[in-house]
Amino acid sequence: MKTTAKHNERVAKMKFFSVYPHYITKVEKKGRTKEELHQVIEWLTGFDENKIQKLIDEEVTFETFFQNAELNPNAHLIKGVICGYRIEEIENPLTQQVRYLDKLVDELAKGRKMEKILRIG
Repeated sequence: MKTTAKHNERVAKMKFFSVYPHYITKVEKKGRTKEELHQVIEWLTGFDENKIQKLIDEEVTFETFFQNAELNPNAHLIKGVICGYRIEEIENPLTQQVRYLDKLVDELAKGRKMEKILRIG
């Protein structure tokens, strides 16, 4: 499934602060914690808890969010299908990065071990 220019634009303009509470709800409903969510976000982006809160307070778009991120060098190891798209086949870099985050949140919510989520070993 290829993403369209319209889809990529919509993803870029989405506000991180509006999606973030859904991430928390999703992981907490499955018995995981906000701290674990932050650990996953920090692994992917390099943002610590203070930076995450600053980006939420500034109501940044995903485009700005990922422009400021230092993507983990192992992010390319995140594979699979999310929202009907095979992550490794997404051509738009920003859309792919947003889907990386979605996939990590999904894995956390599904109870996957943190070492597996963070692609350790």
